[in-house]
Amino acid sequence: MTDFLLKQFVSGYPNIQNLQVRTRCGNLASIVGIVCNLFLCGFKFFAGIISGSVAISADAVNNLADASSSIITLLGFRMAAKPADAEHPYGHGRTEYLSGLAVSVMVLMIGLELIKSSIEKIRFPQPLLAGIVPVVILAVSIFVKLWLAAFNRKVGKMIESSALETTAADSRNDVISTSAVLAATVLQMLFHWKLDGWMGFVVAIFILYSGWGLVKDAVAPLLGQAPNPALVKHIMEVTRSYPGVLGIHDLLVHDYGPGRQFASLHVEMAADTDVIKSHDIIDQIERYFLNEDKIHVIIHYDPVVSDNGERQQIKEYFSKEIKNIDPRLTLHDLRMVLGETQTNLIFDVVTPHDFEMQDCRLKSEIQKIASQKNQKWHCVVTVEHSYV
Repeated sequence: MTDFLLKQFVSGYPNIQNLQVRTRCGNLASIVGIVCNLFLCGFKFFAGIISGSVAISADAVNNLADASSSIITLLGFRMAAKPADAEHPYGHGRTEYLSGLAVSVMVLMIGLELIKSSIEKIRFPQPLLAGIVPVVILAVSIFVKLWLAAFNRKVGKMIESSALETTAADSRNDVISTSAVLAATVLQMLFHWKLDGWMGFVVAIFILYSGWGLVKDAVAPLLGQAPNPALVKHIMEVTRSYPGVLGIHDLLVHDYGPGRQFASLHVEMAADTDVIKSHDIIDQIERYFLNEDKIHVIIHYDPVVSDNGERQQIKEYFSKEIKNIDPRLTLHDLRMVLGETQTNLIFDVVTPHDFEMQDCRLKSEIQKIASQKNQKWHCVVTVEHSYV
């Protein structure tokens, strides 16, 4: 069904690498969400009125909020598709993340409102006037929401949209909450148990818990979360595959919205290789990522003296010894400056993001490693922190 809708209503599908096609997919998903939720809201309000159930009425309000969320998501996709301008040179892609955050906040507000109405129902319980109609409406609602969750999840993963994946999670929550309301309605009809308020309260707690998780997921890319490990691995493997590349370090990835990623890295190449040739290889790498992955990559060229046997032995010595401090430590850009009384060894050491040792102590430990090998060695270390 999902593929059928995309093929019928999305021009250019399945070329989702095209930003315009991706936006059309997001627009379609949002419109489907608006239509389905308005349909469910109307029928649930009718069921809530004829049954007198606060839980069913609250579920109807939830669907109305979901329709509003889909409108926000639709606006987010349209604003994110706006081209870059003087005030936003990297585009408006993060608007999509903001729409996901807005949807998450609305989920929290629904949960709080449902707690309020459920407590009132617990304090002043009223008999339900439920019949077969509300039960059928709730059952149909569960199936519609199951399909909507699967639809948004598939499209969200396909176009890598956090906003749609948040909407899918919200639809999944609605399936659980509506199932609880249906169970309470049937039990009260059969056994006259006044569970309406209590069930609404339980559903509200679940919505709040889920909403908080959605807020954290929506905030993460706005705060600058770590890049996807698969993307980091891909960038490293592709770059290393080009001839003349001896090493890679200082990789940074910046996310300005889906399809708007920028990366920078340092590439080590032999200093005795013709500079024009090395520059041409770097240009090839940058063009590959832009054409194949739509990632703007900027590469810094680091010339390495590869035929210096002593320098290579020293680098191998330190590369091995610093692993005793932490196996994840790496070094690069080692240079030697010879003097009459000491030899300065200048290099950078990269630490993982959760490395707890202070920089000054790490430098001291590295100097101890140097002194054990040669008393004339003096280390000038720059400590760098990995962001990938």
